[in-house]
Amino acid sequence: MNKLNLGLASAILATGLTASAAHAETLKFAFQGALNQLDPYSLNETFTLSALGNVYEGLTRRNENLEIEPSLAESWEVVEPNRWRFHLREGVKFHNGNDFTAEDVAFSVERLHGEGSDLAKRVGSDVKVEIVDDHTVDFVLAGPNPILHYEWDTWYIMDKEWTEANDAVAITSASDTTPNYAALHANGTGPFKLVSHEPGVKTVYEKYDGWWDEATHNLDGVEFTPIGSDATRVAALLSGELDMVYPIPVQDVKRVNDNAGTMAMTGPELRTIFLGMDQMRDELIYSDVKGKNPFKDVRVRKAFYQAIDIEGIKRKIMRDLSTPSAIMISPFLFAKSGDFERLPYDPDAAKALLTEAGYADGFSVGMDCPNDRYVNDEAICQAVASMLARIGVKVDLNAQPKAKYFAKVLASGGFDTSFYLLGWTPGSFDSWNILDNLIQCRDEAGKGGAFNLGGYCSAEVDALADKILVENDPDKRDALIAEAYTLSNNDVAHIPLHQQGLAWGVAEGVELAQRADNQFHFRFVTKN
Repeated sequence: MNKLNLGLASAILATGLTASAAHAETLKFAFQGALNQLDPYSLNETFTLSALGNVYEGLTRRNENLEIEPSLAESWEVVEPNRWRFHLREGVKFHNGNDFTAEDVAFSVERLHGEGSDLAKRVGSDVKVEIVDDHTVDFVLAGPNPILHYEWDTWYIMDKEWTEANDAVAITSASDTTPNYAALHANGTGPFKLVSHEPGVKTVYEKYDGWWDEATHNLDGVEFTPIGSDATRVAALLSGELDMVYPIPVQDVKRVNDNAGTMAMTGPELRTIFLGMDQMRDELIYSDVKGKNPFKDVRVRKAFYQAIDIEGIKRKIMRDLSTPSAIMISPFLFAKSGDFERLPYDPDAAKALLTEAGYADGFSVGMDCPNDRYVNDEAICQAVASMLARIGVKVDLNAQPKAKYFAKVLASGGFDTSFYLLGWTPGSFDSWNILDNLIQCRDEAGKGGAFNLGGYCSAEVDALADKILVENDPDKRDALIAEAYTLSNNDVAHIPLHQQGLAWGVAEGVELAQRADNQFHFRFVTKN
């Protein structure tokens, strides 16, 4: 991880309005999408993991500035080059009163790799877990891995006894329609415990008095309500019905700031919004081109890229609350980001590329897009469709709520997409996460490319990713990363669009931490 750049990202974080922690309060907040289910291994999505991170905890956690600090593990060490030892915190209890032990860690690793898991990459499939004693666990690796624990703040430890007793060892995947007990109930060790959960309606939390850490928040309860309508969400904040809402539409930032009693918190987010294309199937599922796949031709992929007016999207749709991107990671997270440039917007060049590739008259293609997940996601997809129409490509847009979208396009849905919009924040804040999840060749064993929905594949990039994972020298590592991005950019593996900005609405008297990873943690909140 590039500590300098991560520090820059953290330094820009807003901290909200001044408040005191004199008395306990209930926080009421809304997000644009629903918390559909509670299984912590079901969906690798920021809001879901953030919401569950108030109930469950990992061996590590990140503070307001995104720095890794101890959580359920109070310390760790590399005792041999390929053996990491984690010393677990003693005296920790799950919300149901069960003791937290090494058995729960070993069980959570095993369950993490179960069928339907969307977070299996948090711990490599070749990592072996050895219990030393009740509060000591060794992770034995096949080779060196300096970033082994960088994503463990969102790998949540589950209670083995509770999960087995409730017949919830099997994971409810994002595509399952029959939830098990763990999808509707939760039992963590975190600062808040679940009181009730009505999917798509309301989720209620209460303070866990038995939490191992000293609470700095002053909340006795939290109520979450999903509100998909931007206008309704903002109105609820302005009227005082809610204490915090996110995101707020970029066009409403001034209105929220001008309203007595509310303010808009804005800042950079580490998430990159991008477009992907099915480059694996011999024939696209959703297209009028039969017998072949246009996206297997780099000229077609480049034509799509050059047809997109990213500055127009930034100006008209994002109201300048976005930063166009040339690679698949935030510039705050990679020192050599400035060495890369986007392909120029050039519709004429795009048309010429399509003609050269044999599609002078264009073609049609289906596009999958969420409409309640990212800032202005559906509007971005509509703009992309309009821009592609100018070069003869007809886009059949399928924009739907994130629950249906993810159930369709992820592995659990069979990667059922031809062309899609997705957003990604590397959980480790490191480029290897991008390479491993989005760019490496997708394989059935799940060793690489788990979220490479389009199936891009390059043996050269994969070989570089393998070297990057074990390289300890920062300069050599950055050079390898730059080479991997150069190769994948030349192949137009994806079309990076921008890093969206954060825009949260907060009521007067509420103080909170706006982290650049867009996770909202109640333990950083005070309200008066």
